[in-house]
Amino acid sequence: MSTTAAAGPGSATDRRTVRERLLDAANELFYAEGVHTVGIDRIIERAGVAKASLYSTYGSKDELVRAYLSGRHARIQARIERHVATHSDPRERVLAVFDAQAEQFAVPGYRGCAFAAAAAESEPGSAAVEETEAYRAWLLGLLTELAREAGASDAESLGRRLHMVYDGAALAVRMDHAPTAGDDVRAAAATLLDAALA
Repeated sequence: MSTTAAAGPGSATDRRTVRERLLDAANELFYAEGVHTVGIDRIIERAGVAKASLYSTYGSKDELVRAYLSGRHARIQARIERHVATHSDPRERVLAVFDAQAEQFAVPGYRGCAFAAAAAESEPGSAAVEETEAYRAWLLGLLTELAREAGASDAESLGRRLHMVYDGAALAVRMDHAPTAGDDVRAAAATLLDAALA
C-alpha cells in the first residue's frame, strides 16, 4: 500500500488533530466551491471524521467558516508583513504589499479573494461577513499607515485608493485570468503613490 493511501483522512498514520483535518477540508472545499455550496456532510467526509466531531470542535458550520477565514487572514497578514519587513524605504514598503499580492496570484489554484466570495454568499452579521470586515479593516489600516509613513499628506485618501487597486487586481485575476496582474497592480499602486507624494 502506498504512503499516500496509508496517510489518508482518518487513517492511523494521519497525525493531524480533528480540528486540523476539519479546517484543512474547509480550506480546500470552501475556497474552491463556496461556503454555502459545500455542506457539512462533504466537510466531514473529506476530513474523515464523525459529524459529532465537527459540532464538538467548532459548534456550528458558521464557526467553521469563521475559523477558515480567520486562518486565511492570518496567512495573508504574515505574507504581507514578511514582504514589507524586507524594505526600509517607505515607498518600497507600500509597494511590498502589492508584491505580496502578486505572490498570492502565482499560487496554483488561486481563485480570487476568499473574503469577497464568502461575504457575497452570506447574510449581514454572519461569521463570514464579520471576518471579512475584520480582514478588510486590517488591510485598509495597514495601507493607510504605510502611506502616512511614506509622507502622503492625505494618507486616508491614498490608503482607500490603494485598497481599491488591491481589490481590483484580485478581481481581474479571478475573472479575466490576467497573467500580468501582479506587474500591473504594482505599477498602478506606484502611480497613485508617486502622484500623492509629488
